[in-house]
Amino acid sequence: MASFARTGRAGLCAVWMVGSACLAALGVTSASASPSMSTGGLTSQPIGHYDFCKANPSECNIRLRDEGPVKMSDNFWNLIVSVNQRVNAEVKPMNDIDIYGKDEVWAYPDNGVGDCEDYVLEKRRELSRQGVSLTNLLITVLRRPNGEGHAVLTVRTDKGDFLLDNLVDPVRRWDQAEYTFLKRQASTHTGRWVTIREAEPSAPLVGSVNQ
Repeated sequence: MASFARTGRAGLCAVWMVGSACLAALGVTSASASPSMSTGGLTSQPIGHYDFCKANPSECNIRLRDEGPVKMSDNFWNLIVSVNQRVNAEVKPMNDIDIYGKDEVWAYPDNGVGDCEDYVLEKRRELSRQGVSLTNLLITVLRRPNGEGHAVLTVRTDKGDFLLDNLVDPVRRWDQAEYTFLKRQASTHTGRWVTIREAEPSAPLVGSVNQ
């Protein structure tokens, strides 16, 4: 999936807004119960993630105890916003054909270039290093309004699920993005994937392998 063009920086929550001010702009308050994605059973693993796991087996064999979403706070909000902005700025968008000579290569963008999945991997790695549990950092596959496949990092919080997206710098709640969500990593095993129940039936956007 090669998704590069930025959709603009205005968004629902301006990048200069911080902490509770930004959450309030999104309609997220201490009294609100922001929705989270509703997931189903196990589903096929994207082929790019399957190959990534073959190359990095230790990263895909982690069994996790799901102790619930991370608690949202001003500090945590500022952390995920800053990581999203920084990685978006530091990685140059480039498709897999131009980088590797083939499609669907998921890899860390250590060479400074990558496509959407590579941005996701880097943001996930950085937040994990900051102490965020991998059970709340979930690679998510979706379809854009134009039908193109895309991947984002879903961050699970007690105020709902938020998206770290290379197409936009503002961090948005998942239900405020005009995407059709298809599948994401399981919260209890880094090598397994689950369906997202809101997903509409469609042809696969990325190659997949059965569990």
